[in-house]
Amino acid sequence: QVKVVESGGGLAQPGGSLRLSCAASGFILNDHHIGWFRQAPGKEREGVSCISRNGISISTLSSVKGRFTISRDNAKNMVYLQMSDLKPEDTAVYYCAARRGSSSATCTLIKGQYEFWGQGTQVAVSS
Repeated sequence: QVKVVESGGGLAQPGGSLRLSCAASGFILNDHHIGWFRQAPGKEREGVSCISRNGISISTLSSVKGRFTISRDNAKNMVYLQMSDLKPEDTAVYYCAARRGSSSATCTLIKGQYEFWGQGTQVAVSS
């Protein structure tokens, strides 16, 4: 059974940090590109950062570049999103998603390209 489960969300103060984790099961993680997406109330889901199956290709939303870092540990079937210098506008439900990809492909922040989705983890940034 394919499963993607996010964890690590919570409440943070502006300027604070959180690390989100994405645990994958039921499929071979290193055959898949992984993306982190977020959806704030009343807004569309947007791509935050993605990482290719081999970790070489990374794309990041411009508004979080320099603050958020995606990484993966295929041996542990885990992907992470380290978020630093958090801002109130980062408040959203964060989702992890997976899509099968070739070893030469780059990842994408287009949500429609992803096959498997987690249930999301809430991140709230407030003083």
